[in-house]
Amino acid sequence: MFKKILKLAALPIAAAVLSSCVAPGTKPIPSGSIAQTESAVSVDASDFVSLAEAVPDVILEIRYYSTYNFVGDRIDGYEEPCALMTKEAATALKKASDDAVGKGYRLKIYDAYRPQTAVNNFIEWAEDTDDTRMKEYFYPKLDKSVLFEQGYIAEKSGHSRGSTVDLTLFDMSKGKELDMGGTFDYFGELSHPDYVGDLTPEQIQNRNILRDIMVENGFKPLDTEWWHFTLADEPYPDTYFDFPVSGDSVETR
Repeated sequence: MFKKILKLAALPIAAAVLSSCVAPGTKPIPSGSIAQTESAVSVDASDFVSLAEAVPDVILEIRYYSTYNFVGDRIDGYEEPCALMTKEAATALKKASDDAVGKGYRLKIYDAYRPQTAVNNFIEWAEDTDDTRMKEYFYPKLDKSVLFEQGYIAEKSGHSRGSTVDLTLFDMSKGKELDMGGTFDYFGELSHPDYVGDLTPEQIQNRNILRDIMVENGFKPLDTEWWHFTLADEPYPDTYFDFPVSGDSVETR
């Protein structure tokens, strides 16, 4: 099973989009993008920046703009393959990036700010138990019907608060990602940062390198996903945002 998971790296990256987003300027956010949820969702993008500009050394592979994700389609709200974060989180991430570069790595970003619209898309997908196109790759040991009740899909995401990032390390000397022993967005114990199981000492060490870089630069990890980090002192701990992932959503910095 473990060997099968590792083979995901060989999947065609027609699905994975490698790009960057440079914001051309400010554009009003349509008021209709506010999600119909129990709590209010802000569409004010004034405190957000593009990571391509704020942290120019990062590599972007925005999975939810592509079809290489657990849904199998481009996710609602991802209008461009770019990454946005709050200014405060981007400043801390720049320090983490500089730290990584000094150690011979670059940060590779899978996701950052995630609009509530995208979270709603995940909920709709989870309720459609007949759509299991990506089960083999992202949740082979789980029935799709349990993803919501077990917390893999939720009505709210910390990503929507704008200071959370999903990422890995790219080894510049080898020209490839560090082997973390599992893939981004795999639903299962294998993704836990402290998982040992079938992992090699190198894979465990690689996870620790990423964790140390992020924690030392102001981010806190999640105990169920080795790739997930949130700014410890996030500026909007109780606010969820819902503007598109697009260069037009933020001012040029």
